[in-house]
Amino acid sequence: MSDSQKRILDLLAEKKISVDEAQRLLSLTEPDKDTGTRGPDDTPAPGGKPRYFRVQVQPEAGSGKESVNVRIPMALIRAGMKLTALIPGHASEEVNEALREKGVDLDVRNLKPEDFEELVAALTDLEVDVKGGKEKVHIYVE
Repeated sequence: MSDSQKRILDLLAEKKISVDEAQRLLSLTEPDKDTGTRGPDDTPAPGGKPRYFRVQVQPEAGSGKESVNVRIPMALIRAGMKLTALIPGHASEEVNEALREKGVDLDVRNLKPEDFEELVAALTDLEVDVKGGKEKVHIYVE
């Protein structure tokens, strides 16, 4: 562990910074394993791979509802894609049938990591904002 990382953890222990601030600072002390660089706020550096898939739901002010902030590491999603190769044939068919019932025509046996990377590349240029009723939903990768 570097001196910088120790100082950040000391600041956290002394409650001079929040857990989120400590996490952000710690992430800046390590080079990005994919590109060797990282932007200042966890967004990928130009040409870098996204690190997180984000979904945020913000209720209308005064509605009394709680906000939702989901941050999924892309490495976890990539690992899950690789695990699809381990799904037994009979289980794959059950998964495919369940997806079809929900209106998704997808064969999990044909999922390939390259396909996922193409989808992620498309998502880097896409942000989805939905404002309807009393919530605002924001979906993006960073």
